Amino acid sequence: MSRMMKAAIFIEPGRIELADKPIPDVGPNDALVRITTTTICGTDVHILKGEYPVAKGLTVGHEPVGVIEKLGSAVVGYTEGQRVIAGAICPNFNSYAAQDGVPSQDGSYLVPQGLCGCHGYKATAGWRFGNLIDGTQAEYVLVPDAQANLAPIPDGLTDEQVLMCPDIMSTGFRGAENANIRIGDTVVVFAQGPIGLCATAGARLMGASTIITVDGNDHRLGISKQLGADITLNHNTCDVVDEIMKLTGGRGADASIEALGLQSTFASALRVLKPGGTLSSLGVYSEDLTIPLSAFAAGLGDHKINTALCPGGKERMRRLMNVLASGRLDLGVMVTHHYALDDIAKAYDLFAHQRDGVLKVAIKPG
Repeated sequence: MSRMMKAAIFIEPGRIELADKPIPDVGPNDALVRITTTTICGTDVHILKGEYPVAKGLTVGHEPVGVIEKLGSAVVGYTEGQRVIAGAICPNFNSYAAQDGVPSQDGSYLVPQGLCGCHGYKATAGWRFGNLIDGTQAEYVLVPDAQANLAPIPDGLTDEQVLMCPDIMSTGFRGAENANIRIGDTVVVFAQGPIGLCATAGARLMGASTIITVDGNDHRLGISKQLGADITLNHNTCDVVDEIMKLTGGRGADASIEALGLQSTFASALRVLKPGGTLSSLGVYSEDLTIPLSAFAAGLGDHKINTALCPGGKERMRRLMNVLASGRLDLGVMVTHHYALDDIAKAYDLFAHQRDGVLKVAIKPG
C-alpha cells in the first residue's frame, strides 16, 4: 500500500485544495525531495483562476526547497538528507533547444500551420513542476533528471534566503542579463513585484550606476530602494516617460526592463530608451502586443528587444546561491508572510488579492 502525503491540487477554476496523494515512486534518474519550504507564484494564481490550463488533480507549485529523501540508482554526487533546491525550470538538457544554448526551452516545439487550427511557438519548455508533472506545494516532490537539477544549499543560508532562487531570482536576474547592462548605465525597471525587485537587484550587480524603478505602490518602491534603486517613480503621481527623459537629460535610458506583462508598461519601456537601447521583457503577456511606431523609430532605431524564460539547472542555482552566500544580496526581505501547508487556501486568498503588503509567502509542510 502506497504511503500518502498532503498536496495542494488543482480541482477546477477557482479551486485549489489540499488532498491526499501517494508519495511518488523514485525512478533511476529521479530524486524524492521532502519539502521544507515552498511558495506561491503569480503563475499559480493564473492556474487557480483557470487562465492557464493544467490537468485536474495536478499538484501545483514550482519553487522547491527541501531535503533529499531518496535518490534514484543512477544519481551520483548527492546524499540522502542533504539540503537542496531545484529550479522551477528543470530541463533534462538532451533536447535540441538545450543543446542550442537555450535549455529553458527544453521541450518547446513549433506547431505546423493548420494543426489544431493554429500555428506558432508552444513554450511548454522545461517548466514541468506544477505544469506537466506534480509540483512542489506538497510534503514531497519528485525531481526529474535530478543529476542536472539538484543544487546543494550552502551552509549558513536559510530556506527563506534561497526560496527566491528557483524562479523569482533567476527570472529577475535574467532580465538584467538580457538588458545588455554596462558599468555606468542608466536602467529603468517597470513594476516592482517580486520579479521586478529581483531585476532591480540584478541591475545593480551588473554595474548599472543609476537605477530608476516604476510602480504604483509606494511600499514596493521603498523595498526597491533597499535592493538597489536610486530613483523611484510612482506612475500614479507623474508622467513616467517625461520624468525619465528629464532625468536622463533627454538622452533616454540605456536599458529598460518590463516585469509586469501589460501593453502600457511595454510601450513605456520602449519609449524611455535611447537610440540603440535594449528592452528586456520579462512580463507574461495575455494578448497581442502593439509596438508604437514613434517609440520604435519605425524600425530604424537600432533597438533590441529580448525576451526570457526563467533559467534552470544546478549550475544556474549554484551561481544564484553564491550571490546570496557572498552577502552581496539578501532576499529574505521579500518573504513577508508564513503559512502552514494545511492553511494554503488562506495563503492563496491573501496572495491572489495582494493584501497586507504581501510579496512572497513561505509555505511550510508540517
